[in-house]
Amino acid sequence: MSDFQPIDMQTWPMAQAFYYYTQMAPTSYTINVDMDVTVMRKALKAGGYKFFPAYLYLVTGAAAKQKELRVAVKDGVLGYWNSLTPAYPQFHSDDNTTSLLWTEYSDSFPEFHRRYLEDTEQHGGSHGILSSKGAPPSNAYIISCIPWFTFNSFSLHNHGIKDYYLPSFEAGGFTEKNGGRSVMPLSVTVHHATTDGYHLKVFFDELQKKMDHPEEWMWQQNRIRRQF
Repeated sequence: MSDFQPIDMQTWPMAQAFYYYTQMAPTSYTINVDMDVTVMRKALKAGGYKFFPAYLYLVTGAAAKQKELRVAVKDGVLGYWNSLTPAYPQFHSDDNTTSLLWTEYSDSFPEFHRRYLEDTEQHGGSHGILSSKGAPPSNAYIISCIPWFTFNSFSLHNHGIKDYYLPSFEAGGFTEKNGGRSVMPLSVTVHHATTDGYHLKVFFDELQKKMDHPEEWMWQQNRIRRQF
């Protein structure tokens, strides 16, 4: 099966909405939500894993279950990618700049975590708008984090980029709530031509479920560890 599947506009339920929000009233919008990361943070810390690659892994995996978040144009054809590749900034503390790096997604969290560590070790120190790994693949989407502060609202403006329908994500710093809960703000910017509010509701529900049950995607790593 091809990594890119063309959309049949004759049968696609979003066809009329796509025409309206691209030709008559081009519209993108941003939704901000708070994600409870209490259980996830504790599990990652206990396992010795980094939070950021887990965040990349879970968002990419949740998007994989929501076709509307994978719509794109390839060679002039509207379709959707079967999977996405997270492209994320690397911060350079020596000059306070960032470079864009990407890591190929894997359904296995331990495998993706390993790839992330390899990429950041090999390319994380390179400067410039792109890291030394080069340009992200066509199925890449932008996902980032502002760890230095939290926010109630974040809005991303793409300045009218034509034929771009993949989502963009921005997380913020953690906030500690009563009862020992950890909350992380998460902002997603989407194109209304491909993504309605209901699609995001399904996405956020899936993402929160995974954050609440890390044993569903971390246990494999524990099994691998016991083999050595």
